[in-house]
Amino acid sequence: MAHFDVFNGDADGICALHQLRLARPREATLITGAKRDIALVERVQAQPGDSLTVLDISFDTNRAAVCALLEQDVHVEYFDHHHAGDLPMNVNLMAHIDTTAQVCTSVLVDRHLQGQYRLWAIAAAFGDNLPRTARDLAEKEGLSEEQIEQLCELGESINYNAYGDSVDDLFIAPTALYEAIKPYADPFEFIASEPLLERIASCRDDDLVRAQQITPLIALQYGSVCVLPDEPWARRVRGVFANALAIGEPAHAHAVLSVNADGNYAVSVRAPLQDPHGADELCRAFPGGNGRVGAAGIDCLDSKQLDKFISAFARVFNRPMHS
Repeated sequence: MAHFDVFNGDADGICALHQLRLARPREATLITGAKRDIALVERVQAQPGDSLTVLDISFDTNRAAVCALLEQDVHVEYFDHHHAGDLPMNVNLMAHIDTTAQVCTSVLVDRHLQGQYRLWAIAAAFGDNLPRTARDLAEKEGLSEEQIEQLCELGESINYNAYGDSVDDLFIAPTALYEAIKPYADPFEFIASEPLLERIASCRDDDLVRAQQITPLIALQYGSVCVLPDEPWARRVRGVFANALAIGEPAHAHAVLSVNADGNYAVSVRAPLQDPHGADELCRAFPGGNGRVGAAGIDCLDSKQLDKFISAFARVFNRPMHS
């Protein structure tokens, strides 16, 4: 019987799968893509009795494809932290889904494995812009500040690599990056042994400097909206830049848009780190939008809806902080 591993190409998806396969090795067909490429289950060519593991992509987005496989007697294990909607009652589905703000998929896998490969979950949490979660786990592991900074750099670099309209925009294909990571149970050994990581980090830093020179389209009391140009570097750095803005102004919400070749926009939204709420609500109000309460995105925002998006951004985030 065949097995398929279906995972987001960002830090959370890659590190979640890596933890799971370190603990439970198995041969699998890998299915992934750029971060925005989340309708992945429809690519699975499974037969009755086959199985798949799905990590860090919205169940709601993949609902029809998953349900079709379940009805074909395909076994599905699902780990995710994005909006899921109602789950089907099916004996072939084992779901580990938690949409609370301070959880990412790698943390769910870490719980499932009882902390067996926790260092990779820490890196993933940093990459997914959950520094408090990452530091809480790091404290449990007794890590030094230098080690924490190394895992932060690792997670942010892996995450940066996932952004782009297609794999062609990326520094390295997510499948190839996962294969490079695969031999290393210890992330510190990967950091010390692989020059690839330093090259990714250097490219990320260069792209971030360019983004920081862009003047926000709108700067509001409670947040900002920034538009980056139609360039590969802008598509690559969109998420990292949004995370950097969120960390720099944790009481504010931020939206970073990059212009697509067709003149429309890809959008990354970050809710205030001090009060994560509303990012998924905002993005799901537009076609192609999804995510979680603290961070979400829209695959293709029609340029004619930019003013509507800004108004919705203002409505969602211009409200008192939760107590």
